[in-house]
Order: sequence, then C-alpha cells, then structure tokens
Amino acid sequence: MSGRARRADSAFSQLSVPVSGMPVPPFLPRTEAVREGVWSIAVPFPDNPLGYTLVYLIESDRGPVLVDAGWDDEDSWDALVAGFKTAGTDVSKCYGVLVTHVHPDHHGLSGRVRDASDAWVAMHERDAVTVGRLSRAMEHDDARNHRPAQTLPDFTDEMIAVLLDAGASEDELAAAPDPAVRRQARRFRPLAEPDRHLDDGARADVPGWDIDAIWTPGHTPGHLCFHVPQHRVLLSGDHVLASITPHISISRSDRAGDPLGDFLDSLRKVALLEADEVLPAHRHRFGDLAMRVEEITRHHHDHLAEIETILGAGPTSLWQVAARLRWNRPWEQFPLSLRRSAVNETAAHLRYLARRDRAVRLKGVRPFTFVSPTLHR
Repeated sequence: MSGRARRADSAFSQLSVPVSGMPVPPFLPRTEAVREGVWSIAVPFPDNPLGYTLVYLIESDRGPVLVDAGWDDEDSWDALVAGFKTAGTDVSKCYGVLVTHVHPDHHGLSGRVRDASDAWVAMHERDAVTVGRLSRAMEHDDARNHRPAQTLPDFTDEMIAVLLDAGASEDELAAAPDPAVRRQARRFRPLAEPDRHLDDGARADVPGWDIDAIWTPGHTPGHLCFHVPQHRVLLSGDHVLASITPHISISRSDRAGDPLGDFLDSLRKVALLEADEVLPAHRHRFGDLAMRVEEITRHHHDHLAEIETILGAGPTSLWQVAARLRWNRPWEQFPLSLRRSAVNETAAHLRYLARRDRAVRLKGVRPFTFVSPTLHR
C-alpha cells in the first residue's frame, strides 16, 4: 500500500457514515476458535464499509464472556446468536459483556444480551457517562427517521459553525447520511447503562482467566483494550487495527480534551505489552504490535507536519486546512458526510498542535482560522 493510500485509509477508516463507492466486505468471516477457549464472531455492521464487527467470546467457569456485542439490528443479533451456537453455548448462558467502547457497533447489542442472560455489562467510566446522551440523540434521530445520531461524527458547535460558514445549509447538516443508505425500520432501544466500571489495570471478571483492562483513550475518552498475558494476546477494540486506524475527533463531551494526544500516548502504552497477536474489532488479526503502533504513529505525525506546512503559508481556516490535505480522492468528490469527518479529524490535529505551541488560533476571527506561530504577531 502506498503512503498516500495508507494515510487516506487511516484518516477515514472508522467513518460511521457510509460513503458511496466504498467497498463493503462481501461476506462474513466464519465463527472460529482463535485460541483455546476464545472464539471470534463476526457481527454485521449494516450500511457501513467496514461490514462487520469482530466480537470475541471467551469461555469461562461461570459461562461465556463477550468482548463487545455488535450493532443493534435483527441480522446482527441473529449472527451473534449463531456464533454462540457454533461455540457450543447459548446467549442465555452469557456471564458478562466487556465493552471496549461506547460506539454502537460495539455496545449496541450489550443490553439485549443482558436481557437474554442476566449478564453484567462493564465499560470504562469515561464512556459510561456518555451512554445517556447518546441514547437521547438516537431516540431524537429515530423520530426523524434518520440513522442514529451518535453514528455520525461528534461535532462541537464550533464544527457546525465552520460547516455553515462553508455554505452547508441546516437541511444538509441534518441529512448528512449518504442518500444510498438503506434505512431499516427498527424499534428504538436505548444503549445499555453499564452495571460495572472498569478502571485502568483492573482485572476483568472472567473466571479462570487473567485478563487486564488497559485504558486507551483517543478514539473515545473511555476506550479499553484487554490484555491476556498468559496467551500473549491483546484484544484491541478499535485502538489498534491491522490496516486502518480509528477516527480521532473533537467531542462535545470533552471540549477541553486532547484526543489525538491521548491516542498517541495510548499507542505508546500498548506497545510495551507482551503480545504476539492482536485481536481487533475490525478486519483481521495480526502480529507485531510494536511495528503497527509505529506505523500508525508515523501516519499521524506525517499528517501533523503537512498541516504545519499549510499554516506556514499564512492564516488558514479549519475548513481550508482540511480541503488542502491529501486524501484518497479529490476534495471536490467528497460528499458532505465525508467532509464533516475530515474537518473534525483535522480539528483534533489542530488542537494537538495548538496545545504544543505549533499552531495558533486567531482570536475573534470567523471562520476559525489558524496560523503558524512563526507568522503570528
């Protein structure tokens, strides 16, 4: 893969808004045992180029424990139930659900699993505090017959202002999902409030196993990976993937945060773990964790350097910075949904630079405009 292709893939790998023309995996991988007592189950992720989420079933002395549960959809539920059966068990016997992060392709079915089994649901507290807000957004959006709102990039008022300044109408902002999206009728189900919180370094309640929760903020504030030292395995959620990287964006719930800085710190953290194989939530398993961390880190530093070059030419709006970066197709061909994600990811990179005095936001200037510190007076 060329450097340019890798950069583009990384920047938009985790879009929750489908993009016309992006390939969808043509089939679901079969349910299989990836380690003794650990099963991989592909749960469909409808209307998304990723195609499916890989959830993992771990056999325990008290019953199976899931790492993530998948998207809340009838086809997805059927695939999860079938995966349990292939593993020789049943959803009703599930003991618990370990949630890597709150996004609905990971946490969506957690509540339904709990209802079917009395299983507990656990996640990091930083993501738990967003469950209610995301559920309310989903309910509001369902009433308008759109895709759930939390599947769209999470924009601050600042992002919306930039989009409006660039000429997007209110109707276009509300209708950002691509027209090709298949909208299935679904009964609204709120995201499950967790029964337990998992702190960094906590031992997960998987009887018979030694599994550590590793807090890896960045993709979400409460993202968790799960490390199995005796098997030298890392269940990485969306934090480290084989050929793509998560969407890093500014969040309404963390206006003062530094998501890209958190993400890069979290990458360094997991690179130190003893792991011969990584079990991610998307695409496929892979080895050499340290090398993949280095590739992802380099991608983001290349992206930051490109932004600094743009700002070195003079004051540039956030929208203009995003439009001038190199992506996998000309900016003019991007649908609005893709431009929104590009702007938001660019904002996360600019916040990282500004926090380190490598970019300056011009006060009182609209649209939001940045410049190199060497040009700022």
